[in-house]
Amino acid sequence: MRRKITVKGFASITWLGLMLLLTFYPLFFLLNVSFKDIGQYTQGMLAITFPLHFENYGMAANMLKDYTLNSIIITVASLAGLLLTASLTAFVLARYSFPGRNIIFYGLIGLMMIPSVLTLIPSYILTIQIKIYNTHWAVILPYIAGGQAFNVFVLRTFFQGLPEELFEAARIDGASPLQMYGRIALPLSTPILSTLAIMHVLGSWNDYIWPATVLQSDILRTVAVGLVYLNRIGSFPDPGPSMAGSVLASIPLLLLFVLSMRTFMQGLLTGALKI
Repeated sequence: MRRKITVKGFASITWLGLMLLLTFYPLFFLLNVSFKDIGQYTQGMLAITFPLHFENYGMAANMLKDYTLNSIIITVASLAGLLLTASLTAFVLARYSFPGRNIIFYGLIGLMMIPSVLTLIPSYILTIQIKIYNTHWAVILPYIAGGQAFNVFVLRTFFQGLPEELFEAARIDGASPLQMYGRIALPLSTPILSTLAIMHVLGSWNDYIWPATVLQSDILRTVAVGLVYLNRIGSFPDPGPSMAGSVLASIPLLLLFVLSMRTFMQGLLTGALKI
């Protein structure tokens, strides 16, 4: 028996269809223009034209290879430093009692309430004072420091939920605090660490404001900054290679999410981010 579509149901379907169109239209525009030359783009940027200019991707890959390498270096280094320091801090705050523990934790929560744009100028001045301006460290160290509050907050909540019996048995066997951290806490926290890692990679790979502020040399620019820079120089006026570069810059993130989607969902479903 067929169910009749009510006016409310029709309105909901129409609204969802409109939202779907608005969501996927920019992706269609991006892919469509990436295969055009300047003449095809001028004649009709919305029309699907032939022949398809696959050489746009070769040009974009050649121009972005150094920027992509910089992004990989910054993302991997900041991710390793962030997860190591945040997990150690969260483990100590969760499993050990000492004077001022709650003050430190509430102070970290307070830092989460400060908009990141307010720290832009102080961080910029600090990079100049410690003489790391216009180096990769000017991006890596602020990424590590800036992600501490949220990561420590989430990991502390997770570590507190681990059974005390596991750590008590380890103490009886003579395990040191670092051994309990490395052999008990970290293996059990793989799903939440993977989730936090994906979130950090997405944020650092797509970040534009901070790398554009502290990286002035062209050889140091990240891929997000490089894409904008390529649109400004006279030797790269064609929108086709520019859009192709945007497609290529998105591929690593898409592959990361596809390959780690199961772990990412597991980290969410285990309640690790239930704060």
